[in-house]
Amino acid sequence: MQNRGLIKFFAILFALVSIYQLTFTFVASKVKSDAKAFANGNQEKEIKYLDSIGKEKVFSLGFTDFTYNEVADKQINKGLDLEGGINVTLQISVKDVLKTLANNTQNPVFNKALADAKKNQQGNQSFLDAFYDAFEAASAGTGTKLSSPDVFGNRNLADQINDTKSESQVKAVIAKKVDESVESAFGVLRERIDKFGVTQPNIVKLGNTGRILVELPGAKDVDRAKKLLSSTAQLEFWETYKVEEVGNYLMAVNDALKKTEKTVVAKDTTANKGSKINELLGAKSKDSAAATKGNNPLFDKLMPFQQGGTVIGMIAVKDTAAVNAYFKRADIKAMLPSNLADVKFTYGKAKSDEAEAVEVYALKGNRTNTPPMSGSVLVEAADTFDQMGKPAVSMQMNGKGAKIWEELTGRVYSQKNSIAIVLDNIVYSAPGVTSGPIAGGRSEISGSFTLEETKDLANVLRAGKLPAAAEIVQSEVVGPSLGQKAIDNGTTSALVGLLLVALWMLVYYGKAGWYANIALVINLLFLFGILASLGAVLTLPGIAGIVLTLGTAVDANIIIYERAKEELRHGLSLVDAVKKSFSWTGAMRSIIDANVTHVLTGAILYVFGTGPIKGFATTLLIGIVTSLFTSIFITRILLDRAVAKGTKLEFANSWSKKWFTGYNFDFLKVKKFSYGFSLAVTVISLVSIFFVNGLDQGVDFVGGRTFQVKFEKPVVASEIAEELSKVYGVTTEAKVFGGSDQLRITTKYKIEEEGVAVDEEVNKMLFEGLSKHFPGMTYEKFITLTEGKTLGMLSGSKVSAAISNDIKTNSFWAVIGAMLVVALYLVVSFRKLGYSLGALAAVAHDVIFVLGVYSLCYKFMPFHMEMDQHFIAAILTVIGYSMNDTVIVFDRIREFLAGNLKGDFKHIVNESINTTLSRTINTSLTMILVLAIMFVFGGESIRGFIFAMLIGIVIGTYSSLFIATPVLVDTLSKKDKEEIEKRHAELNK
Repeated sequence: MQNRGLIKFFAILFALVSIYQLTFTFVASKVKSDAKAFANGNQEKEIKYLDSIGKEKVFSLGFTDFTYNEVADKQINKGLDLEGGINVTLQISVKDVLKTLANNTQNPVFNKALADAKKNQQGNQSFLDAFYDAFEAASAGTGTKLSSPDVFGNRNLADQINDTKSESQVKAVIAKKVDESVESAFGVLRERIDKFGVTQPNIVKLGNTGRILVELPGAKDVDRAKKLLSSTAQLEFWETYKVEEVGNYLMAVNDALKKTEKTVVAKDTTANKGSKINELLGAKSKDSAAATKGNNPLFDKLMPFQQGGTVIGMIAVKDTAAVNAYFKRADIKAMLPSNLADVKFTYGKAKSDEAEAVEVYALKGNRTNTPPMSGSVLVEAADTFDQMGKPAVSMQMNGKGAKIWEELTGRVYSQKNSIAIVLDNIVYSAPGVTSGPIAGGRSEISGSFTLEETKDLANVLRAGKLPAAAEIVQSEVVGPSLGQKAIDNGTTSALVGLLLVALWMLVYYGKAGWYANIALVINLLFLFGILASLGAVLTLPGIAGIVLTLGTAVDANIIIYERAKEELRHGLSLVDAVKKSFSWTGAMRSIIDANVTHVLTGAILYVFGTGPIKGFATTLLIGIVTSLFTSIFITRILLDRAVAKGTKLEFANSWSKKWFTGYNFDFLKVKKFSYGFSLAVTVISLVSIFFVNGLDQGVDFVGGRTFQVKFEKPVVASEIAEELSKVYGVTTEAKVFGGSDQLRITTKYKIEEEGVAVDEEVNKMLFEGLSKHFPGMTYEKFITLTEGKTLGMLSGSKVSAAISNDIKTNSFWAVIGAMLVVALYLVVSFRKLGYSLGALAAVAHDVIFVLGVYSLCYKFMPFHMEMDQHFIAAILTVIGYSMNDTVIVFDRIREFLAGNLKGDFKHIVNESINTTLSRTINTSLTMILVLAIMFVFGGESIRGFIFAMLIGIVIGTYSSLFIATPVLVDTLSKKDKEEIEKRHAELNK
């Protein structure tokens, strides 16, 4: 081998760099272990410990020192499925951004386009593109353009958009403004999470989708984290109406609703509502019938207060949606007197998480719906305590804000009403002014706050408001106890897989097996070194990718060793056999073709995958590169050294020398049987998929929420499903997950609705529905992901309908794209269409077979077999390995067809397959061995994922021999076959 010295140099250098990079991970893990021991389960104490030593030196190389913060930045980070924590994908509302850019226009074409875009948006289509399509349809024949003065050509954008601009130019400006809004949101969220109190938070923009991924490793308070991230921090200050100013209108509304709303008459034993109504108006009840609950559609929901205050009344949280609908009705709006024309009815902040009722306020709105003062005037906000010693938030305004504040407080003082401090449409407090106008621009928000709430509120006010609503379209929460279990399972499967693969190589290849194993260990060192240098995040599927690398790492060695054995049997010396096996005409062409197809499918998986799936693709791709380097170069150096020393190498042990050799099976003779069998399987699979069982589509594809719940005792899944279906009012699924005391619960309740309040409602309903199984447990204990938690909710995830459409679309094109790209490569490499057709037929057969198994078996298998992103990753991996097997066979067919082997066309093809059986079976056996270990030890969460690959590898081996090759033979023209036979006959005269 030429340049052996240079390769040795780079290998040693690469090994040293890898060790150097991995050292930071070991040091960081040691410091974290010390922090955990010091905190003794107290997360806040643990974070403070790590913060306190952030700038202290914890690692020295002699010539330089590193602080803990520097070490932590260079380590391999663990994903949420290993560390525990919260993962949220936020969708910045492009709809809100467009409304702002259009200056909240009332243009009917614009507003219809917005509504239609939301309704008609296709999977993987951006909202902006959907809006353009909808605007084009809505504006047809109206003369309205994007640049119209009452659309985007308004005074706010007049310097960039006017009638002289073309539609494409206007679209470019709008796209730029939307990107700026996403960038602004990214900056705001980064500031917020930096102060949230978790180690190594991660925030990433997801391409140009308007989505932002936020990961909070170690975060345990689910509801608090979601509120912090999705809060727009839209701070506003409004004047309020007093009770007596809106009382007559509310009474008129109640009377009008009596004529349109159905009522249920029931005696109210808790309060005299009729007298309350009259107290509102300053009169006494004259009609005892008013005391009967059910006669007052509005006041049966909204309990009015007496005169003199600015709190209009109280309302149950569950009734707010109905009352909002009342006030939005056109006939009810028409009843508004001129002095209340722009009134805004708003609700106060709940006093506690358990509070069932909130206060109602009437704010003095205006035509433009802009508050007298907004949060943009704030220059500082801090958590503090009010005069009563209760948690509060103090605010300091700039000069402009101070002047407005003085005018506003002066006006409120003279009118004896209040200033409502509104954050994201919720009234946090509504203080009056008792001592005249307030100068200086300082104010305070007080109310029913906890210490954490004031810290978070001050944080979001300091960081600034989001430019538009941030909807949580996908989320996942994983408890730390599950994370540790995943690490244990992953480590076990990796070690057992490594040992068994190494043992097999020794058993089958003897001394040469040692060299393959040394290359395997170096391969793992390089792999982890690259992951560390890239700052990669290691996930559970990522560990699966590493374990799979163990199988692929020996694949190239198997191809090389089998070729060397063949050359030795043909009479070549050991030196020449090794040289031949590493040549392009030996094993290299097969290795390169097989791995290129694998890289192509891995790259497509990386492009279309998200989160953990991208981590799986990353480790798989890096593993392919490092495996090739170690198998081709490191193994070659070790073999050449052994040969130079005169070591006897037969690439086998005495008992394994003739394994998988001497076959003379007629594969083409049984093609009718294999076609018939495969056709029957394909038909059965398609009938099951489309007409009988269908597929168990997970929340990734249809949207929904999934919870993993651990019970104290075994439960019956069907009974739990029935109980929760009654609570949610929609069909809810519950499946055993690992053991009969642990369930995977899925519901689509309110999945179309966005917002933290909805997420919290779903969580609370889950707890209420299961509370009898958790006696004495509070909601906080049930939902919070504490260290060592063994009961309650251990993990949860949400995928909105919008993002599930994108995932489904991406998955479809990923599978189709992988098949077409690899087929195109085979056409280029083999220069015959028949090779691509054979490979495509085999891969399509394998995909349908795996889908069929999942369709036929998901109802009774003891592990979940859902169609989700993990399943698509498995399908793409199956495509890669199926192509790998097929290419090995096709390469030998190409070699023999171009050679001088005696016999007719069918004999040459059969001989080609028979001589590659040892390579095909060995490669498949090592993969099946590794996958079987992962299936047993890898953990419940990836068992369905591994099962798909296990089935795929088995059927892929079959299809490469019995489907791909016969299709290749049948698609080659008669003329090509005759030319091949004629040439071989002439060569063998």
